[in-house]
Amino acid sequence: MQPTISSCIQPQPYHHSLTPRPSTLRPHCLAKERLIRWIPSAQPSHTASTQDRTSLVAPLSDAQLNRILFVMGASLAESTKATYGSGLLIFHVYCDLLDIPDERRCPISSQLLLTFLSSCAGAYSGSTLANYAAALRAWHILHSANWDINPNQLKTILEGAARLAPMSSKREPRKPYEPDIILQFRSHLNLNDPLDATVFACLTTVFFCVARLGEFTLPNLKDFDPTKHIARSDVSKVVGANGVTVTKFHLPSTKSSPHNGEDTQWAPQSDLTDPEAALNNHFRVNPAPDNAHLFAWRRPKTGLRPLTKREFINRLSDIAKKHDLPNLKGHGLRIGGTLLYLKRGVPFDVVKTMGRWKGDSFTLYLRQHAMILAPYLQDSPALEPFTRYTMPPMR
Repeated sequence: MQPTISSCIQPQPYHHSLTPRPSTLRPHCLAKERLIRWIPSAQPSHTASTQDRTSLVAPLSDAQLNRILFVMGASLAESTKATYGSGLLIFHVYCDLLDIPDERRCPISSQLLLTFLSSCAGAYSGSTLANYAAALRAWHILHSANWDINPNQLKTILEGAARLAPMSSKREPRKPYEPDIILQFRSHLNLNDPLDATVFACLTTVFFCVARLGEFTLPNLKDFDPTKHIARSDVSKVVGANGVTVTKFHLPSTKSSPHNGEDTQWAPQSDLTDPEAALNNHFRVNPAPDNAHLFAWRRPKTGLRPLTKREFINRLSDIAKKHDLPNLKGHGLRIGGTLLYLKRGVPFDVVKTMGRWKGDSFTLYLRQHAMILAPYLQDSPALEPFTRYTMPPMR
C-alpha cells in the first residue's frame, strides 16, 4: 500500500522547466513528501503492476522518516525534507530528458550519479549539489535499495562542482546584529502593540540565547506542536550556587537533538536590550495559557496566534526600510550573540556550549573579527594561561 502523509496543504504546479513525465511511481505531492511517496521501480520488468511494486515497500510514518534521517546525520527539519525533495525532482527530470528508464534510476550507478552531478555543476552551489547527492542516498536507504557509490569519486565531483559554482549562488557572509542595532529597532517598535511586543521579546531572547531564529518561531501558523515547539510552560528560572538567576528555555526538538530537545538560557541585561524586561512586557501585552506557543500574540479580531518566522522578519524589514536601518537576516542574531559574548571575554569553549555547537563550524563566526582575537595575538597574551584551553582547534 502506498505510504500516506497527512497534509492540508496542496502542492503547487511544477515549474514549466522542471516538470517530470507523469508516472504512477511519482505522484504530484509536496516536495517534503517525495522521499516517501516517490517509489523506485522494484522490478526491471514493467509487467508488474504499480500496486505490486509499491506493496514491496513498507509504509513509513513521518516519525519513522524523521528517525532515519536523524540516524543518517540529516536534520528532521521540514526544510531539509523539502530540499531533498527538490533534488529528487531535478534528478528525475534529468533522467526523463535522457530517457533513462526507471529501473536504472534506482539502484543508481556511480556513472549516472556522477554524470547527473556534473551536469549541474556551474548552475548550482556546491552545497546544493551535496544536498542533492544526500537526497538520492536517503531515497535509496528509505526504500531498501543498494547505495553502491564510491565515496572518493563522489567527494571529488562535489569539490569540483563547488569550484565551478556561479557567483550568484554564493551568499555574502551574514552580518551580525549588535546591541546598538537592537536598540535602534526598539526605538521604532511600539512595545504596547501585541505584535511589536512579541517581536522585540523574540529578538532579544534569540540574541542573548545565541539561538536559531527557527527554534523560537514557526514556519507556518498551523504548524504549532507542543512536542516540537516551545510553549510558555517550557520557561523556568534557575538559581546558581552563587545566587545568580538565569531564565532557562527548554526547546522540545532541535536540529541537533530532535527527540530529547535542548536547553538554552539568558541572564538579565543592564540596558534597554534586557531580554527579561522584553519577555515580561510580552507576557503583559499578550496574556495566554501555559500551553500556548511562547511567542503567541493577540491579533485584533482573529485572536491568539503563534509568531511565524516570516512575520518576525517582515516586521523588522519594514522598520529597516522606513528608517534606513540595516536589513539583517535572522541568522545574524546567532552570529551577533556569539560575537557579543566573545567580545566580553567569555572563553571560546563556553560560547560554543552556549550556542550548542557540536562541531567546529562555530569557528566560522570568528572570521574578520580581529577585535575578538586581539588578546590572543599579543607577545604576552593577556588571557594566559587559559588560551590553550579556550582557543578553537587550528585547521
